[in-house]
Amino acid sequence: MPLTKIRKRDGSVVPFDVVKIRVAMEKAIREVNPLADLRGMDIMADHVVRHIELAFPNSLPDVEKVQDLAEQTLMEFGLFDVAKAYILYRAEHTKVRQTQPDPAVAAGRSVQYQLNTGEEKQLDRNVLRRRFESAARYVEDAAPLNFDALVNQAESALYDGMSERDLQLTLIMAARSFIERDPAYDRLSARLTLEMVRLEVLGSTKPEAYAERFASNLQKAVDEGRVDKELLTFDLETLAKALVPERDYLFDFMGAQVVYDRYFLRAQGSELRIEAPQTFWMRIAMGLSLAEAPEKRTEWAIKFYNILSTLRYTPSTPTLFHAGTTYPQLSSCYLNMVEDDLGHIFKVYGDNAQLSKYSGGIGTSWTKIRATGALIKSTNLESQGVVPFLRIANDVNIAINRSGKRRGAACVYLETWHYEVEDFLDLRKNTGDERRRTHDINTAHWIPDLFMKRVASDSEWTLFSPEEVEDLNDIFGKAFELKYVEYEKMADEGQIRLFKRIRARDLWRKMISMLFETGHPWVTFKDACNIRSPQDHVGVIHNSNLCTEITLNNSKEETAVCNIGSVNLSRHLTNGTFDYTLLEETVTIAIRMLDNTIDPNFYPTEETRLANMRHRPIGLGIMGFQDALYVLDIDFESEEAIRFADENMEFISYHAIKASALIAKEKGAYASFKGSKWDRGFFPVDTLNLLEEARGIPISVNRSGKLDWAPVRALVAEHGLRNSNMMAVAPTATISNINGCFPTIEPAYKNLYVKSNMSGEFTVVNEYLVNDLKRLGLWNQTMLEAIKAADGSVQDVTTIPPKLRAKYKTAFEINPQSLLKVAAYRGKWIDQSQSLNIFFQGSSGRALADVYLSAWHLGLKTTYYLRTMGASNIEKSTIDISAQTIIHKEKVLPVAAPVASFTAPAIVPPVVAEPEPIMAQEEDPKPVGVVITEASYAQEKSEAPQPAFAFSMANFSVPTLTLGDDALPVKACLIEDPDCESCQ
Repeated sequence: MPLTKIRKRDGSVVPFDVVKIRVAMEKAIREVNPLADLRGMDIMADHVVRHIELAFPNSLPDVEKVQDLAEQTLMEFGLFDVAKAYILYRAEHTKVRQTQPDPAVAAGRSVQYQLNTGEEKQLDRNVLRRRFESAARYVEDAAPLNFDALVNQAESALYDGMSERDLQLTLIMAARSFIERDPAYDRLSARLTLEMVRLEVLGSTKPEAYAERFASNLQKAVDEGRVDKELLTFDLETLAKALVPERDYLFDFMGAQVVYDRYFLRAQGSELRIEAPQTFWMRIAMGLSLAEAPEKRTEWAIKFYNILSTLRYTPSTPTLFHAGTTYPQLSSCYLNMVEDDLGHIFKVYGDNAQLSKYSGGIGTSWTKIRATGALIKSTNLESQGVVPFLRIANDVNIAINRSGKRRGAACVYLETWHYEVEDFLDLRKNTGDERRRTHDINTAHWIPDLFMKRVASDSEWTLFSPEEVEDLNDIFGKAFELKYVEYEKMADEGQIRLFKRIRARDLWRKMISMLFETGHPWVTFKDACNIRSPQDHVGVIHNSNLCTEITLNNSKEETAVCNIGSVNLSRHLTNGTFDYTLLEETVTIAIRMLDNTIDPNFYPTEETRLANMRHRPIGLGIMGFQDALYVLDIDFESEEAIRFADENMEFISYHAIKASALIAKEKGAYASFKGSKWDRGFFPVDTLNLLEEARGIPISVNRSGKLDWAPVRALVAEHGLRNSNMMAVAPTATISNINGCFPTIEPAYKNLYVKSNMSGEFTVVNEYLVNDLKRLGLWNQTMLEAIKAADGSVQDVTTIPPKLRAKYKTAFEINPQSLLKVAAYRGKWIDQSQSLNIFFQGSSGRALADVYLSAWHLGLKTTYYLRTMGASNIEKSTIDISAQTIIHKEKVLPVAAPVASFTAPAIVPPVVAEPEPIMAQEEDPKPVGVVITEASYAQEKSEAPQPAFAFSMANFSVPTLTLGDDALPVKACLIEDPDCESCQ
């Protein structure tokens, strides 16, 4: 909403004047450089205003926050010296205010505030304290809360005539300002937020209001056309009794704020919410029960509700948005492809607009579009190639606001042999012809194994225009290699008009350099996806999806669809051990919920409906993997982490497949089951052998497992499966915020930072670290300042024991090879793929190349963002002058690394070796899948050398970050970009 008022330090509310911001910033700049060019001041001031409007969409900002954002803007515009002077100036004046407090404030302030009923009441310190103490009753371990400090913080923001809602927001803002001190303040902030929600939706904060208002609120939502009238056919009295209000308190502050801002349904044409947390979960449970027999719907809704409301499993964002509504578009991901036909190209533009409209993320293969210079026979003219069409795709994407809540998000794929692959590499660059740039869509390579082999052997690679090699996009493995070599011979004989020869290593170097510079194109592997696909009998996978975890067939007739959700591992831990009995129940019910998204689903296009009804794919993933490691006291870089990932995913895979088979027994198998790998007796773990055989190169992942798979194989053989695919590990960027756990399979980003998203800015403190430090008596203000000064790292905080420092390594401190090994052992049980981010710190071309080569060698199907950390990467939000530590709000700044900074690599041809060991042999492992011919873990550990293909690349350096007049922001992945919704 437009910014019109601001709250001063004395609590008074005055009109907002952007000129004051401009003048203050101008004075700061003049102080540092009297001759500075100030022509851009209006732009900078507008930038501050935009920051404020995003951070305070529904509340009044205070002066301190405005100054924070002015400081941040100075940093973003590269005026670091000015920002530093500004910080020091503010710190000095803060000291003055602390030593010479306002007498009125010291004495305590009393104002009038207005209840929702219109009645005015007196508000003073005692009222504030009672409000905080009341909310603290529901805070586990409330001992660290300092109520005097909370009251002082809230009192400074009071003003006469404030509304009840403004008071509630004031209490929340006061509590959240202390979150970095102790996790108890996070929980208090959450409780205060939930009280506000209950009052808005239920008219009361009392728990019994849920049951009292359930039926009437649902009727109102139906009357306004927000909710499907079929939900009124459930036994509403029974469902109302099943609501558990205490589960509201499972949310942390960020989770409560995110669901309030973005997920709860609003009244028609209003900002007022008509859902509170438990009715939100029940609406979703009811929507997912519509696929059940009418007489069973209430029973299943309660079962689904109990899994959802305890945060053991959460569906993806589209399902949360739309389940039970009048437009139940429940699917997350779409994969389509474009034919080399003008009519089909523009049909796909229209299709993608419809898919984005309802919150779907899209992956599109453009490989079949002929290259620049290719002949168009119908007009006898030369083609302008694929890039102009990608530019249009980019503009279509940014025109769509997904469900009014998310920006459109898409990824375009191109196979590595395409004649214009080098232009494709440049699409995300910030220099060059803007008509040939796509800054608002993601890009990804679809890489055949033959290319990786040519890189290894230092051979030439041939680029073709697709219309002359029409079948290359539709074949894979050995068939692709044979046909590709045949086309190369035809080119040599003059039978192919348009082709180009390039050294494979030169192209690989360009791929790695552009990946480092822009974060794109992502690296995905065509043959691993197709050879391991259970659906190879009915088509080909031409690309992955927006987040690279979905690997499903697509064609002109079928747009692949996947409905996804994630198990929260952090909610399956009891007294420091993992509760596999609870996990079995969660997975079994989650698979049924996912299958139930298919039949009542709203399909934006006929191609999506046809594909989903024929194959019924779903994608069960996980989140909170790092939480589980913390509770189990396992280091991310350890052998134990690999073992846990292996065993945990095997268990999930086992029960997911079993659950789908049992649903098939009840409701029938999916239509294309016959002839699938499932039908032929191949489970995901078996397909690693098929990939290894096709490549002719060892894959250094042991195939053994701990479970007896014979009963599940027999069940599938007898009844088939309900779903062609069942597992995919998605990013969970937003639903992990809802669940209060670490995202998906990733390590902790930092132990202390500020996270920005569409719901605002949130201080994130690693509660596991805090609790461990508390047990050792080490958590205090000095320790907090030390971790702040270290940018959220504990590696150089020597007062923390080495064991804890190893346990709390953050994403950029963990060797990326460790992440790959953990993913590879998890991936052997998954029938689709994993959204695997690569965290890379440094500027070594060799190290970066080795990471992606290792991913291929380990049999991984896809990788996602390359997340890099630049030298100037941290802002912090407070300042400790006595410690000489300047601390600003966290922000990852882009680092420009032009291709020109690369030195020609000295690539050493690989020596194919036996696989590297990963884990020690488990006692009496049960064989899984096809016959295993590899040595045991123990033999691998003692005999095997390093993995093949760890060849070298010359180092490249990162130039100093400069933000001059002509500089453009790098569009690489910024971990905490508040505008990025790609992986939410």
